[in-house]
Amino acid sequence: MLARKLTFLLAIAPFIFTIAGCEGDSGTTENTATNTVQQVTRNIAGKVKTSGQLICGVSGELPGFSFVGTEGQYNGIDVDICRAVAAALFDNPDAVEYRNLNAKERFTALQTGEVDLLSRNTSWTFSRDTSVGLNFAPVVFYDGQAIMVRKNSGIKSLADLKDKAICAQTGTTTEQNLADQMRKQSISYKPVVFEDINITFATYAEGRCDGVTADRSALVSRRTTLPKPDDHIILDDSLSSEPLAPAVAQGDPQWNNVVKWVVYSLIKAEELGINSQNIGQFANSNDPEIKRFLGTEGNLGEGIGLTNDFAARIVKHVGNYGEIYDRNLGTNTKLNLPRGNNQLYTKGGLLYSPPFR
Repeated sequence: MLARKLTFLLAIAPFIFTIAGCEGDSGTTENTATNTVQQVTRNIAGKVKTSGQLICGVSGELPGFSFVGTEGQYNGIDVDICRAVAAALFDNPDAVEYRNLNAKERFTALQTGEVDLLSRNTSWTFSRDTSVGLNFAPVVFYDGQAIMVRKNSGIKSLADLKDKAICAQTGTTTEQNLADQMRKQSISYKPVVFEDINITFATYAEGRCDGVTADRSALVSRRTTLPKPDDHIILDDSLSSEPLAPAVAQGDPQWNNVVKWVVYSLIKAEELGINSQNIGQFANSNDPEIKRFLGTEGNLGEGIGLTNDFAARIVKHVGNYGEIYDRNLGTNTKLNLPRGNNQLYTKGGLLYSPPFR
């Protein structure tokens, strides 16, 4: 493991230097669009296969997305993305080592090779896709930023937060989005920022902030951990659009393709009506698209360094996108998040997979 880290560090030292030099005065990990990065050639796919284990960067602090349960098991939609990649690679969804990363350290961990994949409720933005040097997989959750306040505060909209203290996590898009919206509407406020997400919400819970801002899904998730969840409401105001997606470091097109098509496999499986319970019924299907998808015809998997049945492995072990959503965020969970934009395009949502051909 030490040798692996040293290899990555030596390979991308100039790249890290570039990233460090791009950090703004705000202390966040955002970079300007005019910055460029030095391209680095990597072989992450080969290293992961050789090690026999995927190292996946997650939050570990956000129920429904990535959280450590009472028995020490990781669960959540971000965790299931990691498990799906492991299933495609090794036919084993448990061949994953999870690394808890805060918002500030997550990109460095990816660039230095500490993690192979970042699956950590991360927004896909212009600067992260360019000057920070990330390659994003398809969006796994369409979200938006909001603000949570106490129900008895009398606060009903952004305007009511004039001169109020608002907690936010630094190193994320939420801090800048809040500043942009308040400036746009000429609303003065008192930002209270922390690097640690737990401290951010603990400060709000202690009453030291009038509101706390984060992705709407994160607010819904965190509200369930407060002593009296029903005493808090999430304002209707939307501060931004936040497409959350897994990411890999630039420099390895094959690894980027692997992660990208793993996510598309989850979506396509739901489109085709294939899930973990009925996949056996499709083994002898005569539908050409289904045959290509399951790998019983053609060699699509080989084109990205996987077995041709990689999608079948994913569905068998992890399920399709709908199954993942339902067990982590759906109506039978504490979060009870309507799918909304996270429905298939055939049901009015934004999820869509390119053809498997």
